[in-house]
Amino acid sequence: FVALAVALVLGGLFFVLAQSDSTVADEQGIIESPLLDRVAPSVRTTTLDGAPFDLARRKGSWVVFNFFNSTCVPCKAEHPELVKFVEQQRSFGAEGAEFYTVLQVGDSLDSVKEFFLTRGGDWPILLDDDGAINVDFGVAQVPETFIIDPNGVVRLRWAGQVDADTLSGLVQQFRDAAAVGG
Repeated sequence: FVALAVALVLGGLFFVLAQSDSTVADEQGIIESPLLDRVAPSVRTTTLDGAPFDLARRKGSWVVFNFFNSTCVPCKAEHPELVKFVEQQRSFGAEGAEFYTVLQVGDSLDSVKEFFLTRGGDWPILLDDDGAINVDFGVAQVPETFIIDPNGVVRLRWAGQVDADTLSGLVQQFRDAAAVGG
C-alpha cells in the first residue's frame, strides 16, 4: 500500500510539473502556474500542534501559504522576513493576511519544532504527510509562496526567497485590485 501511495504522489507530481510553466515571469520570483486565477486545491490536514485545518473554512480571508523544509538553506534565509511579514499583517487586525507554513514530506517534525523554537514564528504549520498538498500546488522546490484571495482563488505563485515588504506589497496590490473590482 505504501508503494502505491508513493507511486501516486510521484505520478501526480510529474503530471503537475509537466503541465506547469516554470518560466520566471520576471526577476522578482513571480512564476506561472496552472492554478493562477483558479480556486485553490482543497487542503484538509492538521497542524503541527494537532489542530484541524481546512482551507475552505478560511474563505473571507487573504491566505498566504509558504512551502518549507527545515533543512532548506533559502528557507532558513527567508525566515526572519516571514516573521516580519506576519507581524506586519497582524498589525492590520482582521484585515491582515493569514499565514501558514506547509511542510514537505520527510521533514523531521522534531527538526521543524526546533527550527521554530530557535528562530521564532508563531503561526500554524500544516502537515503534508503524504505530499498531496505539495503535489496539488505543483511545488517544485522550496521555498515557494502562494497568495490566495478571500474567495479561495490563487492569485500568485512566488518561487524562491521573498522578503516581508515585497510579500506585503503583493498582498496589498491584490487587495486593492479586488476593492476596485479588478
